[in-house]
Amino acid sequence: MSKLQRSFAKAKLASLPPEAPIPSNAFPEEDEFAGGKTDESQSGSEPAQDEDSSSTSSASSASSTNTIKPNRKQFFARPTGMVSGRKSLEPLPWTQYFTQEFYLENVRFDEVVIHHVYLTPPTKKAPLFVLHHGAGSSGLSFAAFATELRKILPDAGVLSVEARGHGETVVKSTDGNIKEEPHDLSIDLLSSDLSDAVKLVQKKLRWHQLPDILLVGHSLGGPIVTDVASRHALGTAVLGYAVLDVVEGSAMNALQQMNTYLAVRPKSFPSLASAIDWHIQSRTLRNSLSARVSVPSLLYRSSKASSDSDDEPWMWRTDLSSTERYWESWFTGLSKKFLESEGGKLLILAGTDRLDKELLIGQMQGESFAEPRLPQEGSGLHVYP
Repeated sequence: MSKLQRSFAKAKLASLPPEAPIPSNAFPEEDEFAGGKTDESQSGSEPAQDEDSSSTSSASSASSTNTIKPNRKQFFARPTGMVSGRKSLEPLPWTQYFTQEFYLENVRFDEVVIHHVYLTPPTKKAPLFVLHHGAGSSGLSFAAFATELRKILPDAGVLSVEARGHGETVVKSTDGNIKEEPHDLSIDLLSSDLSDAVKLVQKKLRWHQLPDILLVGHSLGGPIVTDVASRHALGTAVLGYAVLDVVEGSAMNALQQMNTYLAVRPKSFPSLASAIDWHIQSRTLRNSLSARVSVPSLLYRSSKASSDSDDEPWMWRTDLSSTERYWESWFTGLSKKFLESEGGKLLILAGTDRLDKELLIGQMQGESFAEPRLPQEGSGLHVYP
């Protein structure tokens, strides 16, 4: 931004009436919202910044981005199932968030995939939101999102699909034996799995045709839903697609720190409560309610440990280290495909980093896609309320 543009922006902003002060309790603590209190309180104010860099950031992004600072007390009701006075680490059942759960058999040439999905069907011809989680996560990472979405759109359907090697989706050989890791997690196969799972739900519920569909993908799920839209794998049913918290350029850079993160992450947990607590304390998940419903699905009990063992019996279902050979291919070409695919487009980012080169050029050339930003939300932005 030139000095002239910056001066003009400052002058325009200075002429506006001052905003009302933000109440000190406008932004409750994450765990307070979920029913408990921790020492990780936030005042609602932001760290002081250099005046010039702050104004440059806000002014230069005004024409291309919408920065949203969510007020959870205003937009989201306090959830049920809270424990008053202190944080609960008790796991929550999926039945509080979805109405149905299916294991759908998909027979292929050399394998049988048992797709595990969570579903709340649409009513009154409302659209179906098809959700796909990120690497190492599960369909229940969208549980809190599904609840909040249906508060706004009560008739909308929500289908949360679990990828192979994640959650309870399993892959078997044709002789019936479960295939061990490493799984084939190429983007082509993962997107085929997603479209197949949607069609199997259609068959299961005997829908004459697919409802209108809105695809939503977080992190790895972003390239998957974009590929489904690009290939027209669900025909004309897809109205649009949303990509949460992933941009090709920043994703490729972040991959360099992935092995460091995996090296310091616990390899196992002595209990589900300790696993939930770790996710909250490490701020991997900032909402304890979401952690209580989603974290148990990320783990399995080691068969080598007895129920009364002092060893750490809860292990990660997905070995992210074994997927390293796919990391780069997941995100390569994402921006170009995102821009060129048909349908409505929505990009939601947790950080205030800039668009990568491909997206920036596309936006300057008149490509139409919404790009709100949610600062302070972290990479698991969809797990809130």
